[in-house]
Formats: sequence, structure tokens, C-alpha cells
Amino acid sequence: MSTVTDTPSTDAKIAKKHVTEAGNYFVANYPPFSFWQKEQVFAVEKLLDSPAPHDIPLGVYMHIPFCRKRCHFCYFRVYTDKNASEIRAYIHAATTEFERYAKRPYLAGRKPKFVYFGGGTPSYLSVPQLQELTNRMKELMPWDEAEEVAFEAEPGTLNEKKLEALREIGVTRLSLGVEHFDDHILESNGRAHRSGEVARAYNFARGLGFEHINIDLIAGMMNDTTELWRAAVAKAITMQPDCVTIYQMEVPYNTGIYKQMQTEGKETAPVADWETKREWVSYAFDEFEKVGYTVTSAYTVVKDPNKIKFVYRDALWDGADLLPIGVASFGHLGGIHLQNQADIVPYIETIERGESAIFRAYATSPDERFVREFILKMKLGSVKPSYYKNKFGEDVMTRFASQLGWMRDEGFASLGNDEIKLTREGLLQIDRLLHEFFMPHHRSARYT
Repeated sequence: MSTVTDTPSTDAKIAKKHVTEAGNYFVANYPPFSFWQKEQVFAVEKLLDSPAPHDIPLGVYMHIPFCRKRCHFCYFRVYTDKNASEIRAYIHAATTEFERYAKRPYLAGRKPKFVYFGGGTPSYLSVPQLQELTNRMKELMPWDEAEEVAFEAEPGTLNEKKLEALREIGVTRLSLGVEHFDDHILESNGRAHRSGEVARAYNFARGLGFEHINIDLIAGMMNDTTELWRAAVAKAITMQPDCVTIYQMEVPYNTGIYKQMQTEGKETAPVADWETKREWVSYAFDEFEKVGYTVTSAYTVVKDPNKIKFVYRDALWDGADLLPIGVASFGHLGGIHLQNQADIVPYIETIERGESAIFRAYATSPDERFVREFILKMKLGSVKPSYYKNKFGEDVMTRFASQLGWMRDEGFASLGNDEIKLTREGLLQIDRLLHEFFMPHHRSARYT
């Protein structure tokens, strides 16, 4: 493997305070999605005909693309205009896709370590629809041995009956997309729910004894202020969730906010600048730490780290297999990234024709897998060089000497004998910093 010695780019040295412009900030995977290709789909098909591995954990991702309303900052594949029959057709297509995968040699007989229902809004489905979907999934790949069944939910779609059904289905991690507690901010950003629905849903869920309740917050939404943000943090603390995930507002190109910017001829998004967002997240971290929470990543605080884990995230970053089911869903099998058809009609039609729904893929090299695991785990705030030496045979202190030295000198990290530890300042802007560790030919993606 070659040694990368590039010095940090000029973009990474820009002043800390800067406006939010359109573009993706969050690093979700590596190599970037723009490098995935239709021509590499054959690699997935070849892998699926190979024997099942005995040392790679398996996860299942089920994409539910339906919502009551599309948020102005949403960039996911979602639909707000589908009726019951169209939803039923989608569920049938998804379970048919799942059934075909379950029969392939690479997956046959394997049981998921984790299952994740993402969206869209999985909780948009009715109780009968949820039961139909999950009953069939369990028949094909039983998850009685799963360490986690995670489920995303919009508070306004939940009632006690639906939450009881989720408990019976086996959901262990319920993630509530709260985002904020101020009704004007929720409304002006296109959220469907209001604060009263958050309280009702959370209280119902807590009363039913879910093992792990997470709430999402977003720092820097349109019309937010320091006073309102601090009030939101205080409200979240009174709820005492098991975990809080805090994102910094970004404005990808296919969002409603970006379309408004185009119409008005503006380059700056009407949201808080990056320095303000980092200050707000840091404030939230401090407030949660005061009441006993622990900062466990660039985005999360956890009430009891010994008890509360996020198996989906940790297993995926460790290189676990993730089987993607549904429109536009993406996963990772045997070192190969893959993503399905991006629109619901072509997706369903492809499944109905008996064909694979995979739209594009990327077969990673051993070096790319090393870089992927290094940069993703940096989001946890601390990594051990010895781990990468043992697993990949790579000395990260040599491989990334220039980048790590720069981070140390800028106050973003400290370098110990067997630890690279991010400072709070480094942790709060880790997604910007991670691009410095990309292989040179992968650095074309725009970032802030």
C-alpha cells in the first residue's frame, strides 16, 4: 500500500466562521457515492453466488420511503402522495426482493445481527402493514438472535397502539425524529409534527419500556436562535432519553431550501453559519455532560455507555455486511458497496420482472477498506493505531503523518503512544477534516 503524504488542502485551512452554502457536509461512507458505478453491479452478483462467510456479521436495512410531509431540508428518497394500495405494492416488492436474497448462497441460512428500518418514515406504515412486512421478513431471515432492531419514527405518526405493535415486532431501539421543540421552527422547516406530539409519543414509548430511545435534534435550522436552541437542549435533558443524536444543519442540492435559494439567486442558505452550529452543539454536549451523559461521537451523547450501544453504526463501521432492501437503499456486502434503483416505479417494475434492483455498486480495494474504517471511526473521537496495524497491517501514524501533524498543530487532535484523540474543536468539524484522509483521486467531492 502506498503512503499518502499530501499536505492539507487550502479549503481545509479556511477561517472557522463561514456561511452555510449548498452541498453535502456529512461523510456517510467511503469511497464517495459519486464513484459508484452501474458497470460494477456484476461484482455483487458474483459475490452472491459464493459461499456464506462465517466471520462477517450481517445486518438488514429496510427502506420505507413514505412521509406525511417532505421537510424543506430533506434530501432522501421519500414520497408523500402514495395511497394504501401503492404502499401495499411496495411492501410486496420489498419482501419479494428480500426473499430472493435469502436464497442466494452468500446469504442463505445467515441470521441478522442487526436490523434497521429507515426512511422516509417507517412509522408512517399502519399496524397491519408493519405486521405484514415484519412477519415476512422474520420468516425469511429470523432475527431472534439480533442484538438490535432499530426503527426510525416521526412523533406525529405514533400512538399507543402502534408503539405496542413495534414492541411486539421486536424493536429495541426507537429513534424519534424530534429535531426541535419550538413549533414555529418545526413549521417553518417543513416538519409535520409539533411539540405536543413529541411529548405524547415519547411518554407512550417510555411507558412501554423500549430498551433504547433516541431523539434526534438539528442545530442551525431556519429561524433558530441561541435562546431557542438552549431551550430545546433544556427540554431534551428533562426528557432523559437514553441517547441524543445532534446533527448540524446542511443544505444538499436536492432540498427545498436549495430550490428556494436558486429561485432567489442566493448562494448562502438561510440557516446558521458553521461556527454558530458548532458552538450550539458544543453547548449541548456541555449541558448533557453536566447531568451525567457521555459524548460518544461527533453527534451523540449517551446516558449510560455501558448499557446503550448503537449496534447498526458500530457494526457497519467495523465492515459488517449490510443487506439493502427497498428503493434507493444502499448497503455493503463482502467489501462491495451497492445501491438500489432510485425511484419507486422503476424499482417495483424491476422486481416484478424478476430482475435485480441494484442500480450501482463499487468493489472496494483492501486499501480503500482501510481508509473507510479509519475515517468513519474517527467520528467516535478516538482511535488506536494498534487496531489498524493488527487488522490491516497499516501504521496510520506513518501513513497519515502529514494530516495528523497538521490536526495536532491546529488544535484539532492530540497524538499519544497508541491513541489519536480529537479535541472538542476537532470533533465538532470532523466531517470537514475527514476529507484530508481521502485518497487523492477521491477528493473531488465538495465540502464545507
